[in-house]
Amino acid sequence: MAISDFISSELEAGKASLPELGKMLKMKNEEKSGFLKKRIYAGIPVAAITLIELLIFGGRLREASIAYTLLLLSLSYSISVLKKTQIRKIYQALLLLTIFRLVNFSMPVFFERNLYSFIFIYAPMAIPITLATVHQKVIYEKKRDTLKRIWIYLPLSILAGLVFGQVEYVMIGARELIPDLSLRNLLILIIIMVFIVGLIEELIFRSILQTSLEEFLGPAWGIFLSSLLFGIMHSTYGTPYEMAYTFLLGGFLGYLFYRTRSLPLVVMIHGSINVFLFGILPHAGTIIGLI
Repeated sequence: MAISDFISSELEAGKASLPELGKMLKMKNEEKSGFLKKRIYAGIPVAAITLIELLIFGGRLREASIAYTLLLLSLSYSISVLKKTQIRKIYQALLLLTIFRLVNFSMPVFFERNLYSFIFIYAPMAIPITLATVHQKVIYEKKRDTLKRIWIYLPLSILAGLVFGQVEYVMIGARELIPDLSLRNLLILIIIMVFIVGLIEELIFRSILQTSLEEFLGPAWGIFLSSLLFGIMHSTYGTPYEMAYTFLLGGFLGYLFYRTRSLPLVVMIHGSINVFLFGILPHAGTIIGLI
């Protein structure tokens, strides 16, 4: 409906006087303008991360490292000068992604890429994540509710891990990170993939990033943008199918977190997927492959 039609219909219905309609239209225009500004504030660093990840996808790691360093400095400066709390919270979340990627770049220089290298890549992230969560004030599912539902969460996580892990394994053919399926090796893999990798990534993407974007742009945009970044940051696998798949997986995890606010649920699902992907399936084979 055109603005002139809107004014005429409201006047004819006697719902508002001309001055009141003027105020209403002004408020609508301000709302549209405000939401556009919000998308610009959030969109610029998201676009920057996307472009840098495309450099990684193209094998240009040196340029990507320089670009991430510049982005780190830009976000740090923006956080220090911006007054709007919501924007600062988003930039803090995006800052975690830049730190994570730079740590990821540096660790293979000192350690061979294996199961234990995940500890050296992910454990340092606990420090900036802790600092960020002080300001985020994320609302989680109550502990007693989590304990009541754990009998649902645990089998759901294993089932989701089996299904999503098989599809991803068929797509990327991940190599095993444990020599065999002994109880000891499986236990080590579960601890690292659930309590280190899954926990750190879900804290960054769902707990901190998605929540801050939800507050700023609404639930739909929060889930979409955090899932987009989750997918695009799988560029190191070198296949667009993996990025598209993890984008969809991120949307699934994001929606679950939005509906339940259960961090343990999404952490267990994420960790379970990795356990199947990097441990069980490479040794035991997939159900898909047996059909």
